[in-house]
Amino acid sequence: MKTLKIPVVELPKETEILRREVRQFIKEEKEKGAFIPKSDCWLSAVSLEFSKKLGSRGWIGMTWPVRYGGGGRSAIERYVVTEELLAAGAPVARHWIADRQSGPLFLKFGTEEQKNFFLPRIAKGECAFSIGLSEPDAGSDLAAIKTRAVKVEKGWVLNGSKTWTSGAHYADYMITLCRTCPQDSNNRHAGMSQLAVDLTSKGVTIRPIHLMTGEHHFNEVFFEDVFVPDEMVIGEVGNGWAQGMTELAYERSGPERFLSTYPLLNELTNRLIEDEDEEGLAKVSRLVSRLWTLRNMSLGIAQILEQGVPSNIIASLVKDIGTKFEQEIAETARLLVSVVPSIQSGSQLERLMAESILHSPGFTLRGGTTEILRGIVAKGVMQ
Repeated sequence: MKTLKIPVVELPKETEILRREVRQFIKEEKEKGAFIPKSDCWLSAVSLEFSKKLGSRGWIGMTWPVRYGGGGRSAIERYVVTEELLAAGAPVARHWIADRQSGPLFLKFGTEEQKNFFLPRIAKGECAFSIGLSEPDAGSDLAAIKTRAVKVEKGWVLNGSKTWTSGAHYADYMITLCRTCPQDSNNRHAGMSQLAVDLTSKGVTIRPIHLMTGEHHFNEVFFEDVFVPDEMVIGEVGNGWAQGMTELAYERSGPERFLSTYPLLNELTNRLIEDEDEEGLAKVSRLVSRLWTLRNMSLGIAQILEQGVPSNIIASLVKDIGTKFEQEIAETARLLVSVVPSIQSGSQLERLMAESILHSPGFTLRGGTTEILRGIVAKGVMQ
């Protein structure tokens, strides 16, 4: 059995200067009424204006080379900015996927033309991406996808559908995993490719999947004879599975996998301190100790990814543990304070609790279901 080794990362002192800068920015934005803290903000809180403000400060694409509009900074510096925005419940959803994984995908596999076209726009907060993976008849078995692209002159014609596609309704492009060769019965992962699909293209239809709050960030996306130019193929034709798995390490290991309900945890703690509820605070302290462990694991993966070391197994573990933790925060709050959760409430605690409870069923679906993640970890440590 393999031992999973995660490095222990000590934050450099200079990151504290950056952290104070981010906190001051957030404080000023809240005082101006630019946003109200939300649970699950990285998927449910969308603001083009706020994303552009972050881009102008160099807080999107922070680790990317300067020649592509990035900041040339470290993964740890990016981590500090990310966790501060999440802890504040800031409206970061519009640029989140592009910054977290689409940009790094282009950096690793894209052509120079793709890098020069997409990356500066993403870094400015002006270009949003969504990820087209799951399908109605594939679910967690991603190798069963049927969306297909057929080669034609100067491009590809795409047909099929995707579901649970976060942010497709405001995204400009979708990284779409599709079949470009007939399925091989001996290798189900062969013959897949990734296409950057312009979501304004003729033949693209986007339909919302509403949450219990009435909001939506999930979507169904349909492709009917959508033309995708050759220059929008990412990496090598037929290498889509390997590229996609590399991309998922970024998706599954970040602090958003355990900080979605942090604003509720913070508000709950404040209420318990105000009420001098020592028993309640003791229960919250157990959550905080687990949060610290998850944070250290996630920080270690950030360093591993910067070094280019494969980390899919550890990332899957963090995602599995982290999303269950997020759900437990909502349940703990429900048991510890006697309030009526409501997304229309003027009480921040009541509103955050309602958002957390009603969003929580999706936590263990997005980015890979719990069962699939545990299978990845089990197979990985036994090889």
